[in-house]
Amino acid sequence: MTSSLFEPVTIGALSLPHRIVMAPMTRSRSTQPGDVPNAMMAEYYAQRASAGMIITEATQISPEGKGYSFTPGIHSDEQVAGWTLVTNAVHAAGGRIVLQLWHVGRMSHESFHPDGKPVAPSAIAPGAQVWIADPETGEGGMVDCPTPRALSTQEIARVIDDYRKAAENAKAAGFDGVEIHAANGYLIDEFLRSTSNHRTDGYGGSVEGRIRFAVEVAETVSKVMGADRTGIRFSPFITQRGMDDPEAPATILTLAKELNRIGLAYIHLAEADWDDAPETPREFRIALRSAFSGTVIVAGGYDRDRAEAILKDGLADAVAFGRPFIANPDLPRRFAEGLLLAGFDGATLFGGDAGGYTSYPAYGVAA
Repeated sequence: MTSSLFEPVTIGALSLPHRIVMAPMTRSRSTQPGDVPNAMMAEYYAQRASAGMIITEATQISPEGKGYSFTPGIHSDEQVAGWTLVTNAVHAAGGRIVLQLWHVGRMSHESFHPDGKPVAPSAIAPGAQVWIADPETGEGGMVDCPTPRALSTQEIARVIDDYRKAAENAKAAGFDGVEIHAANGYLIDEFLRSTSNHRTDGYGGSVEGRIRFAVEVAETVSKVMGADRTGIRFSPFITQRGMDDPEAPATILTLAKELNRIGLAYIHLAEADWDDAPETPREFRIALRSAFSGTVIVAGGYDRDRAEAILKDGLADAVAFGRPFIANPDLPRRFAEGLLLAGFDGATLFGGDAGGYTSYPAYGVAA
């Protein structure tokens, strides 16, 4: 029986040898101070270059966009140089890599902001926590997010320009494309949902108002990278972080039509990665196919059998795997040959050294 997972696929300007994508995963290994990508990160991504495409960990577009300790940025010269190490290593290993552009919005902490206030569409706390660590010891824990302040209309224009600069930096660093992070309760997602967006100006109220920020970000980033090298990630059915908006799926479908007009390369759905997340309805998947003619990537607890099934059903074009790639840098080979998958050490997921990061060997290689 032929495997759909191992058929080639074209995603915008990128030709992938198969449909196994590495999903974005925060690992908090950047060099401090400065949130700078480093040689250890380059080794980590290069080890996983056999993925059809790598989507990097979420990367803050500006200091304001930061919400977690030790996550990398793409807004300084040092960060661009660090990411260049990564892209060079991945390309030398024969891979393709896109950068996930991230502004956390209200999912942040006062310690990251001079005035102590994260920014958001509206001054509504998310009722959630973020991970904050001591920069000296690396020891940290989860802390409550404060009530943010609402962005002014003028500030929204500046944030959109921050996305432009980040895309320019990603291009300079040698990335094959970018993915706009519009999922999981971060800034763009906050604009999309009536639970977190109570604005009465042109960026709120109606569905058209709530999708406006996302559309303008997508247009701006596409002008830099090319729409055929730009994707976007959504999580339509999450309910945590104050995102429980029954209108969200319909809002995202309306937005998908605008992204289709712009010509984005792909939409990436973050599915049941949350305890309270329902199954993504088949009706939504069909409606997304109708609204958007580009590639659809799905992620969220998929194994090989589920991945094969959704590809053969025609409701996705590629499947992104996260946790399986942590301890299995050669995941495509293991799937192809039916090899045993290794488990990962949960204590080493965030922060730390090479242990539990670059220390997992390929199959048959001694650790």
